[in-house]
Formats: sequence, C-alpha cells, structure tokens
Amino acid sequence: MVEISPLATVSPKAVLGDGVVVGPYAYIEGDVQIGEGTRVFPHAVIFDHVRMGTGCQVFPGAVVGAIPQDLKFKGELSYVEIGDRVTVRECATVNRGTAASGKALTRVGSDTLLMSYSHVAHDCRVGSHCILTSYAGIAGETDMDDWAILGGGTMAHQFSKIGCHAMVGGGCTVVKDVPPYSLCGRDPLCYSGVNIVGLRRRGFSLEVIRNIKEIYNTIFYSRYNISDGCARVEEAFPESEEKRAILDFIRDSKRGIVRAVEIVQKPLDE
Repeated sequence: MVEISPLATVSPKAVLGDGVVVGPYAYIEGDVQIGEGTRVFPHAVIFDHVRMGTGCQVFPGAVVGAIPQDLKFKGELSYVEIGDRVTVRECATVNRGTAASGKALTRVGSDTLLMSYSHVAHDCRVGSHCILTSYAGIAGETDMDDWAILGGGTMAHQFSKIGCHAMVGGGCTVVKDVPPYSLCGRDPLCYSGVNIVGLRRRGFSLEVIRNIKEIYNTIFYSRYNISDGCARVEEAFPESEEKRAILDFIRDSKRGIVRAVEIVQKPLDE
C-alpha cells in the first residue's frame, strides 16, 4: 500500500513501490521510480528521470533529479540512479547527468548518507556506504569509491577521485586524487596517514592495517618519487587486495594524488 498525503503533488505516471510514504507538499514528477518502503518527507522534490531503490529517505527541502548546473547541458535525456537505503537529508541536492560527459548519469550507491546541504553534481559516481557530511560538495564527474567519507564543508574539484575507505577532513579542498584507505586533511590537502579508526570499525585486522601503512610509508616516505615508490611496493610486498587497490588507484589517476604531509625531525637535544 502506498500512502500519499492529499497535500502532496505526485504525477500519476510515477511508479511507487509498496509501502512508499509521501508527505505533505512533496513534489514527484512522472518519470520517477521509487522502491518499496521509501519515505519522501514534506517539501521534498523528486524531478523526472530518477530511479530510487528501496528503503530510502528523502528529507524536507531535498531536491533529487534537478537538471545539471552545467553549461554543456542542452536539455538531453539523462538520469539519476540511487541505490537502496540511501538517506538524503535536509536541502541536499543530487543533479542529473549530461550527455557531454559520455555518461548522462549520476549514481549514488546503496547505504550512502548525504547529510544536510550536501551536493552531488552531474555525472558523479558515489559508491556504497559513503558519507557526504553537511555542506560537502562534489563537482561534476567526481568519483567516490565505497566507504569514502568527506568531512563537513569539504569541496571536491571536478573529475576528482576519492578512493575506498578514505576519509577527508572537514573544510578541505580536494584538487588531487585521494588514495584508498587514507586519511587526508590540511590546506593544501595532503596524506596524513591511514584511516585506522574507519578500517577497524569495518573489520580490518591489525595485520592488514599495518601492511597498508607500510605500503604508504614506502610510497611517501622512502625518498622515492611516487612512480618508483609504487614499483618498490610491487616488488617488495606480497599480493593482497589492499596492495592492488592502492597501486591501481595511483597508476590510474589522471589528476595525480595528494602529497604526504612533511615529517619534521626534531633535533636530538630537544
């Protein structure tokens, strides 16, 4: 059974799954598909060409599926796809894609949280279990891999990539790619270590976390350039999922990855 407030505006062409609840003054256009058990709160807006999964929540003032804020957009058909159990909090926005990107699709993976006033621009790909904290924004064609987190007020430049299980601190500007499992912060943004707390919470063993740390120590702190550091890791470390994710990410990066924070060696007499 679908529950739609008499004060809501819902196109009869919209396809709403069983158990969908639509609150007062919500607005849903025609080419919209919403999965079972999703709740659309009062004053939320879902425009055409949106596909939303099951168990999602769209809070008041959120706008999903608005046309992209991209001058290359010429009114072509493009989409937003949102996975299951995604939460879109107050006044967060998710824009459609553009054909010029070759994608015409903005995608948000399952179990992701878009906090209040966050923004997902055209043709972005946000993985599963990601978090965009309040006021964070990712520009067009940004990729966030699974379990990545952006702190409050952080902005990502277009075409940026944020690796899996990485965390970027609040109020930062992402202009270089953020590698997997890393913790990044400061201005300019730099690698500050491994996201140890996040990895522990997700069940990574101490041995695996230690191995990730040693890989990054080799890349960033062994007096190699990035390419030579990766080559050394390839030779010296046993094969693992984490090693492959790090090396593939760095080698595929088109913008280049963040640099490491400098380690200041104190004099012996201090």
